[in-house]
Parts: sequence; C-alpha cells; structure tokens
Amino acid sequence: MANFRVSRSTSVAADPALVHRLVNDFHEWPAWSPWEGVDPELQRTYSGAEAGVGAHYAWSGNRKAGQGSMEITGSTPERVDVALTVLKPFRSTSVVTFELAATGAGTEVTWVMTGEQKGLAAVLGRVVSMDRLVGKDFERGLAQLKATAEA
Repeated sequence: MANFRVSRSTSVAADPALVHRLVNDFHEWPAWSPWEGVDPELQRTYSGAEAGVGAHYAWSGNRKAGQGSMEITGSTPERVDVALTVLKPFRSTSVVTFELAATGAGTEVTWVMTGEQKGLAAVLGRVVSMDRLVGKDFERGLAQLKATAEA
C-alpha cells in the first residue's frame, strides 16, 4: 500500500466567506469543479444537509467521469473537510480538505487530498503518481474557483 498527498494552492481576490460558500455547498461545484465538463450527461444526486456538514453528493457518468460520492464531514470558516469515495473507474477513498486563509488581498485557498492506494491502484501508483493524475485537475479547479469567486 502507498500513501499519497496531493496539494495545490491559489490566491483569490474575494472574501473568505464567499470562497467558503462556493466550496461548502455541492450545488455550487458545477460552477468551478474541474470534472464538470467530462460528461455532459453526468447524473448528480444531492442529499442530506443543503450545505455544510452532512451534505452529500453522488455522481455517475461515462468512463472518464466514473462513479462515486462525497460528503462534507467538517466545516469551519477556515476549512471544509470532504470524505471522497470513488467506485469507478477504480475503488478508492480519500480525505479532501479545502483550507481557507484570509489575506490582505482576499483568500489563500489550499486544496489537499490524502489517501492510501491499495491493490491495483497501489501498483499503478508506482508508475503514475496521484499527484501526476490529479494535480493538473486541482490547478484547473482552483483557477475556475478563483474566476467564479472574483466575477
């Protein structure tokens, strides 16, 4: 088994409360998530709390989009924690954290994903790291979050 950590950051010229709202509510994710355009027919299900702790989002799509779910497990003005479960294309669980730090110019956002690669994913992880697999997606997502918040 192999542990992994992927992390990317950006500065957003917007109030931390606005950035928090965009991350803390799964209904807002289509505006900035880097995976939204992967499958135009993506099926989404929202359940649980409307936003914040207990909010649940599930998706099912084509081979690129895969299938899985997310649940917000922690939420403070400085941080949003998400439990991520991917069922397809391969099974995995990860912890996703968005750290929000107020700056003089707005908000510093850090998107972190940690987990453990098991089975076939661990073997593949020796060839292609999780950072290489999703790092560019995080960068694109943060750029889109920035653009959405600053609009």
